[in-house]
Amino acid sequence: MRMLAAMHQYIGGQRRDAASGKTFDVLDPSTNEVVETVTLAGPDDVDAAVGAAATAFREWSRATPAERSTVLLDAAKLLDGRAEELARLESRQAGKPIRLAREFDVPGTVDNTAFFGTAARRLDGMASAEYSGDHTSSIRREPIGVVGSIAPWNYPLQMAAWKVLPAIAAGDTIVLKPAEITPLTSILFAEAFTEAGAPAGVVNVVTGTGPVAGQHLVGHPDVSMVSFTGSTGVGRRVMAVAAETGKRVHLELGGKAPFVVFDDADLEAAVHGAVAASLINTGQDCTAATRAIVHRSLHDDFVDGVAELMASVRMGPTGDEDTDLGPLSSRGHQAKVSGMVDRARDYAKVVTGGRPPGGELSRGCYYEPTVVSDVPLDSELWCDEVFGPVLAVVAFDDDDEAIRLANDTAFGLAASAWTRDTYRAGRATREIAAGCVWVNDHIPIISEMPHGGYRHSGFGKDMSAYSFDEYTNVKHVMHDTTAVAHKPWHRTIFTLPGEPASPRRPREATG
Repeated sequence: MRMLAAMHQYIGGQRRDAASGKTFDVLDPSTNEVVETVTLAGPDDVDAAVGAAATAFREWSRATPAERSTVLLDAAKLLDGRAEELARLESRQAGKPIRLAREFDVPGTVDNTAFFGTAARRLDGMASAEYSGDHTSSIRREPIGVVGSIAPWNYPLQMAAWKVLPAIAAGDTIVLKPAEITPLTSILFAEAFTEAGAPAGVVNVVTGTGPVAGQHLVGHPDVSMVSFTGSTGVGRRVMAVAAETGKRVHLELGGKAPFVVFDDADLEAAVHGAVAASLINTGQDCTAATRAIVHRSLHDDFVDGVAELMASVRMGPTGDEDTDLGPLSSRGHQAKVSGMVDRARDYAKVVTGGRPPGGELSRGCYYEPTVVSDVPLDSELWCDEVFGPVLAVVAFDDDDEAIRLANDTAFGLAASAWTRDTYRAGRATREIAAGCVWVNDHIPIISEMPHGGYRHSGFGKDMSAYSFDEYTNVKHVMHDTTAVAHKPWHRTIFTLPGEPASPRRPREATG
């Protein structure tokens, strides 16, 4: 069943074919059947999209906050009205269980859209004041220009929202390149803003590959800012290309989130939290719990509890309401995850899972929920991003060791601490180096609060009013209040006839 019209570029408020004539089959990873054959954008399509965005910027950047707010709020209503269509399409292209798409991805996107509809009216700056005594200073928050954004395949709709919403709420225009394997909901998302009244070209989508469309977008001279979510390795490449034209860069990259269980934790809560946080989106989440760091007194019971609960998780067709866990994104990614776990058998203990399922599910890219214990701290399973339903577990003996192990990573996107002690929780939130630290939960997000990482997990914030720091220029405006032609500071540059020179201070004696 084909679910979209044949044109897959959204440029200047209209669908159009790619100039390249090349196509790509979007597969349902639960069956590897074709969902849609999309046209692939090339440099000419990117140029057209950037041109449309640049033209729209002249109007959209001058729109009042109320006008931009109205468009976003109307778009939120349109998206909410199409929630079921979006959920089913997201489920098919990304291999998400329909329950996850319907209860998390789509309502989260609608809520984000509504949030930025209100936030558009609150682009605040510092209060006007006479900081120098002779001038009134004020702050303007101004849009940057055309933003080139690249979104990943794991949350196609939500990541499109995280890229588009703060940019257009701030008055920027955008060209979004979704992942070529999951572009479909991004097109529907973009169309909602045109239907809600945004000028043609405010939101554009080019469906192409990273090395072709993505690289051309990042390097385009008329793109003022680049926002990228994806792997750390590709993020470094994006920075290098963007540096050639001096663009602002916003990066949300990989993660290796620690899940720290102290000796006073509620064990049942920690077990349930670990299963949910390591299996969300089949573990294809850069904030997913991947490294469980558990006090030695609870370690064995924790491992047994997680293994038992994981064994009850139901894999199945993504359209089935009873399915808990969907497939990985592709055969290639399934092979990558499977290879990492297979190699771990030589140095660690695979407690449960650890293989693709057989039977009918073998048509898809499924992988069993997996717990691996006794993991060496220098192993790839502990250090590298798996991006699958795999939880590695180690034991610790005291709080200092727990904090050290939590920070023993190049990443720093998210973490959680499980304890009943408020002082211990306070220490964990202060000392764990991550952009978000949850206490007695792992992975809840909310539109009002920022999301972004430290170190190799990137920099800058998505969601919340803090994201406007990424998508606006801060301008200082200063007005003289004296109406005096010759200011006192001018005498440091020149003196008027008859004006005494500034008195010199006597040189201090030395020796």
